[in-house]
Amino acid sequence: MNGKFMSFIRGLYASPFSIAMTLFWAYLAFLTIPTVVNWAVINAVFVAEDGDGCSRSGACWAFIIARFDDFVFGRYPEAERWRIIVAFGLPLILALSSLIMSQKQRGKILFGSILLFPISVLLFMYGGVLGMEVVETRLWGGFALTLVIAISSIASALPIGILLALGRRSHMPVIALVSTTFIEVARSVPMITVLFVASIMFPFFVPEGVEVDKLLRTIIAVSLFAGAYMAEVIRGGLQAVDTGQYEASAAMGHGYWQSMRFIILPQALRISIPAIVNLFIGFFKDTTLVLVIGLFDLLNMVLSATSDPKWLGFEVEGYVFAAAVYFIFCFGMGHYSRHLEAKQKQR
Repeated sequence: MNGKFMSFIRGLYASPFSIAMTLFWAYLAFLTIPTVVNWAVINAVFVAEDGDGCSRSGACWAFIIARFDDFVFGRYPEAERWRIIVAFGLPLILALSSLIMSQKQRGKILFGSILLFPISVLLFMYGGVLGMEVVETRLWGGFALTLVIAISSIASALPIGILLALGRRSHMPVIALVSTTFIEVARSVPMITVLFVASIMFPFFVPEGVEVDKLLRTIIAVSLFAGAYMAEVIRGGLQAVDTGQYEASAAMGHGYWQSMRFIILPQALRISIPAIVNLFIGFFKDTTLVLVIGLFDLLNMVLSATSDPKWLGFEVEGYVFAAAVYFIFCFGMGHYSRHLEAKQKQR
């Protein structure tokens, strides 16, 4: 740790340009940090019944505190919000239990927690079983909805991407053509277009009387869209695996699927960890685009809260809160990615 710190310090003065940039950023910090601290802490108001109790010279964190439950749970009925905690808590507890398991069992438990998540969300958040009332997805919102869309889509994108990557490299022309066409078409349109197609245009292409939940359509659309990008990342990992690995697998008598499952794919995924996590972070942030199709995710709940007559004029605090939440989760994913890379290098 001391070696890294000293290396960092030496890098600040390694050249005249480094010295100039160090002085520039130090001066910029000297100008901005006191102002930010005064606004965010010293002059901030943490307790107030409405916006009139806040000072315009500092942040009104009372607005965030007052609307915190809405930011987390959205328009979900207050008396039923415990179901959201249970729906997320069960897979989380299972995933955390993997920390005390052996390396061999850890992967299976993490995979089980991913499979448990959609079942847990369907049983508890939607309801209709075990005496729980049905809560329509139009009432889902806040950060809980952001996590539902992000986790479901990201978890689905990985197997979709693997199949598309293998399909694009297939020696069967039809499979290769279909996979390549899907990947290129999906990557050539913006995500917002995919959301509009899933939300607005899709109902025109299904028989009359057939309805597919809007949230389900959104998750499927985002999963397929993310899967196309994931396919290219994994294809790059497959190409990076040494040719000798394929030959060694064939020499051991492995068939195509055995070779991919036990030898090639594990290496390709290990190589692709940085790019895969980068995609995860990008699509986690892109879930905010669902506000354009009327889903009340975290950002949309913040926007709607700022139109409350009791809290007019505090948009900045809402945006800062949303940015902090996204930063924490994205930084956590990036840090875990570096941890995985370090573990792989030690092997």
